[in-house]
Amino acid sequence: MVMVRQRIERRPKATGKMLKLFAEDVEISNYRYGCFVTSLELPAHLVWKLYRMRADAENRIKELKYDFGADSFNVNGFSATEAAMNCVMLAYNLMSLFRQVVVCGKVQPTLKTMRYKIFANGGYVIKEGNKRILKLCMAMKRRQWFEGSWGKSMSFDLPAHFPSHL
Repeated sequence: MVMVRQRIERRPKATGKMLKLFAEDVEISNYRYGCFVTSLELPAHLVWKLYRMRADAENRIKELKYDFGADSFNVNGFSATEAAMNCVMLAYNLMSLFRQVVVCGKVQPTLKTMRYKIFANGGYVIKEGNKRILKLCMAMKRRQWFEGSWGKSMSFDLPAHFPSHL
């Protein structure tokens, strides 16, 4: 068991709980406390660092479950279920890459948020000569953000290059 005590003054957004039992004690009330129960045989500070890095994993699991339906696609056969899971993971990884390259914010939005803020926009297609042009219907302030975000994707290089004849 590893107990963690973090000074609120130094780390105002620190996770953990404040102890209510000794709330009036000045020394105790300035800290947040947490506990990790583990079978790892590592020093306490390494256990804390390791578990801190995993802190966001539960959010990704919730996102897969609620936004991508990863908890409700069981199919009759194992191979079909595996194929469905691979499609969900591919979609998730593509959206994750999209978030990193195009959205690039400090806070990474969920698929649900991106659906309403980025993808669900009214629009229509016009034809000028041999080109088709997508006209989007959105407020000018939002349009600037939208065009700037998509502009970032133009300068992104894929980690692998594919032949142009495919």
